[in-house]
Amino acid sequence: MTGRVRTALALAITTLLLGGAAAYCVVAISGYQARSAAALRSTATLASSFDGDRVAFIDTRPDAAYGLVASVDAVEPEGDREVTSVACDRVYATTDLSMCLRIDRGIVTTFSANLLEARGDARQSWPLPGIPSRTRISPSGELVAFTSFVTGESYGSVAFSTATRIVAADGTDHGNLEEFALIVDGAAVTAADRNFWGVTFADDTVFYATATSGGSTWLVRGDLAARTLTSVAPAVECPSLSPDGTRIAFKQKRPGDSASWAAAVMQLSTGKVTTMPDRNSVDDQIEWLDDDTLLYALPREDAPGDSDVWATAADGSGSPRVFIEHAFSPSVVRR
Repeated sequence: MTGRVRTALALAITTLLLGGAAAYCVVAISGYQARSAAALRSTATLASSFDGDRVAFIDTRPDAAYGLVASVDAVEPEGDREVTSVACDRVYATTDLSMCLRIDRGIVTTFSANLLEARGDARQSWPLPGIPSRTRISPSGELVAFTSFVTGESYGSVAFSTATRIVAADGTDHGNLEEFALIVDGAAVTAADRNFWGVTFADDTVFYATATSGGSTWLVRGDLAARTLTSVAPAVECPSLSPDGTRIAFKQKRPGDSASWAAAVMQLSTGKVTTMPDRNSVDDQIEWLDDDTLLYALPREDAPGDSDVWATAADGSGSPRVFIEHAFSPSVVRR
């Protein structure tokens, strides 16, 4: 058996073990790990020459750019893309900072969350207990959040455990969300099976996240100062707050299929939910291009390890469309 065949077989087995769209990117991006360590040590800029808003993402083209952070103009995404030499497994970018979650493969595989300056230099780094999953930066750039798996391999697993932390850009640790008080329908939930993931910030005190316990899942409103998580609505996963602060985009499980999710939007004032028309399984933390448009990544069926970023109207009208080809983990960088 040749080395190439052994590698392909190992990746295929790993894919089966991981399961689900949430894990496909972890396997797919593994091919660039040897060069990614050097990339993070480089001074390649994460800033951009684009004059207006841009969309940052992980490049999934099957060439030398694979796995590197790139960006395109938010208005003309089909135009030129700027590719850095910074490699990530998940990325979230702002004008001044980027959060880069990585799998570092060596004799012992380790996982890390890295806060990078605009030039690509590391400002802070935190170890992760397992496969990286979600990350966000607060609007002010003062706070960052990141989620990783502890056990289990995807949100589609029968049982999994996550760790979600909120930290300050200066290194101050606000702790694991498991250390916060969870209040559901006015009652404290203290069960050992509590899990939290998918933080989205309103400001430097208020945030939203997903909480689960006893087979139930909720959207929770977090108060960093009070260290509380209070239920807002059931069955909301991976929330993403709209730029105007009035709606939450999220993924919701389709009835009868525990490993398939639909994209949806909930009005915070009324609780009204609008389900998007995409029939694909959207296993992503949705990003808002603007107040009217959602972005999310979908794997390509014809090319394992590749994906596209899709766009759809936030009111559920029209049809989803490919927004950026060969891209994963989108985040909108607003000037």
